[in-house]
Amino acid sequence: MSETYTITTGTNHQRAAVSDWLWGLDRVSPKVRDDIVTAWVTTWASSSYEKLEDMVFQPATPSYPLGHHVNEVTRAGVDLAQRAMADWGITLDWDVMMSILILHDVDKPLLYTPTEYTRLYRELPHGVVGGMLLKELGFPHRVVSTVTTHATNAPFHTENPEAHVLHYADLFAADHALRSTGKVPFYLRK
Repeated sequence: MSETYTITTGTNHQRAAVSDWLWGLDRVSPKVRDDIVTAWVTTWASSSYEKLEDMVFQPATPSYPLGHHVNEVTRAGVDLAQRAMADWGITLDWDVMMSILILHDVDKPLLYTPTEYTRLYRELPHGVVGGMLLKELGFPHRVVSTVTTHATNAPFHTENPEAHVLHYADLFAADHALRSTGKVPFYLRK
């Protein structure tokens, strides 16, 4: 494994596994779908995980799979984005919105093992490695900046409607992961 990651398109098997693992890829253009799959294949292949299903949401909740969280964020985010467009009178680019939702935690396989944080986690905050990867893969600035700054403990956050949607979809799904594993959800923390 490299210091961070090595970009790879992976094998046909890896690409099919990632495509089957992610919800919402049918809502983006073919090029964006291909780039999203490459991003996830890259972090999977560069991580210590042998199987996608073994990737964890976080070490504090090792029984909650990362894939469940990402897909729950994506589904909730689609609902919130549709509500935002209707209520706020805005238009969202679905390739951008879906990329943000599906890729917001793309760096977690590099930051966590099922039981502990990696050295990389102690060197760079969550979101930053994902943003670096997405920049290298040519994703638009709006995707890169939103993924990079989405973590609740980030020192600042991107100000765009997509970031707003991601924030609440992510917290909604994170609280479900925490509640379902017996941890205190964000909304009950003091």
